[in-house]
Amino acid sequence: MSELSTQLPTRRQLLRTLSCGFGYLALSGLASQAAVNPLAARPSRFAPRAKRVIFLFMQGGPSQVDTFDPKPRLDAEDGKEVNFNVARTRSVTPRKVLRSPWKFKQFGLCGQWVSDLLPNIAQHVDDLCFIRSLHTDGVAHGPATLCLHTGQTNLVRPSVGSWIAYGLGTENANLPGFVTINPPVNMGGPRNYGNAFLPPVYQGTAIGRAAMANAPLAIRHLTNPKISPADQRQQFDYLQQINQTQLSANPGDGELEAAINSFELAFRMQAEAPALMDLAGESEATRRLYGIGEQPTDEFGRECLLARRLAESGVRYIQVNYSDNANMPKWDQHSNIKAHELHARATDKPVAGLLADLKSRGLLEDTLVWWGGEFGRTPFAENRDGRDHNPNGFTIFLAGGGVKPGMAHGSTDDYGHEAVQNKVHMHDLHATLLHLLGLDHEKLTFRYAGRDFRLTDVEGNIVREILA
Repeated sequence: MSELSTQLPTRRQLLRTLSCGFGYLALSGLASQAAVNPLAARPSRFAPRAKRVIFLFMQGGPSQVDTFDPKPRLDAEDGKEVNFNVARTRSVTPRKVLRSPWKFKQFGLCGQWVSDLLPNIAQHVDDLCFIRSLHTDGVAHGPATLCLHTGQTNLVRPSVGSWIAYGLGTENANLPGFVTINPPVNMGGPRNYGNAFLPPVYQGTAIGRAAMANAPLAIRHLTNPKISPADQRQQFDYLQQINQTQLSANPGDGELEAAINSFELAFRMQAEAPALMDLAGESEATRRLYGIGEQPTDEFGRECLLARRLAESGVRYIQVNYSDNANMPKWDQHSNIKAHELHARATDKPVAGLLADLKSRGLLEDTLVWWGGEFGRTPFAENRDGRDHNPNGFTIFLAGGGVKPGMAHGSTDDYGHEAVQNKVHMHDLHATLLHLLGLDHEKLTFRYAGRDFRLTDVEGNIVREILA
């Protein structure tokens, strides 16, 4: 009897064992949930100000001194030769100052300056937060575009959207966490929405392709009209059963896990994505707001309206690309800077419509809108009446999602050439975007090849002055 009693656990030991068991059950439940859907919504590290991001990519580099950063000195010294530190040649060279062909005016209660190139966006300045002191790495389109999207100019790294999907998942299990609309195939191509060494499920889902005028916005192979839903379900279940059997025999096979996850997501998307991408149900007033059915705003207007629908359906990161696949991207006026008017007319009304639509639906409060290109343009002339690339100082704007409205942060010099006050590097912008989503850019890491990587690498500071 005494020998038996010595083998029985004490009350304290029993409770300790049971608590470990409950912890194990909870952990295994979480693990199985992650295994079922690695894109399942995850809590942010701290309270977020934004739940999602819409990035309006103006490929080619809009000119800051012709849009949002007026410089009276350009008018006063038009045609005069001035020594500039030229980024492309990395030397101080005399170049002729080129005035802006557009006039600037103050708008809104905040009195922010916008040129008459963008009259519709100008009506929303009280909701906008301008950063006039952005600078970046890379003077050519390819490296600068990669830096904007991945934080690196020449290395294969995950894109911003992939990092966000990895950190937060998606709010909608039937949709991906990251969607890019009409992405270009050049200037980095798929690397701009790629997952690199992150698990493949975090790669951006591409809808359409740049330079495909009048092509429907669609996800390829989303539906199969030749096979009934019941037969598709039977085929899918059989395929996944085979995949799971193979995975059991090869645990830890990342590529096979990625295939299983991608098939799961693709099957779930069939239930929701077709209706989501059909714009026919939108009211005529909404379509007019975005410039749909008009030229030249119809194409970009449809993209912006789809972005709103994706945002309200739970996609974390939506990129809308105003781009093409030519050697000279849009907004890239090395000669005839007045061609900026073509791109302004195509995008100004849709962007303003998106801002108004988000605000009217209460979505702007927790949606961060980001407008900008990979760099700006020089205040001096190239080819007599154009402007060269300028990574040293340019302007973007943010709206909603926890940024201060109706303000401008930082400044460039008197010519609008280099950022001089409250400078913001692209790494700082990335750090700030993650912060607004409730993610710590120093803690959002992924171990690869023996090292912890992050979007901002070993750099980046949050621009706290713009936080509401």
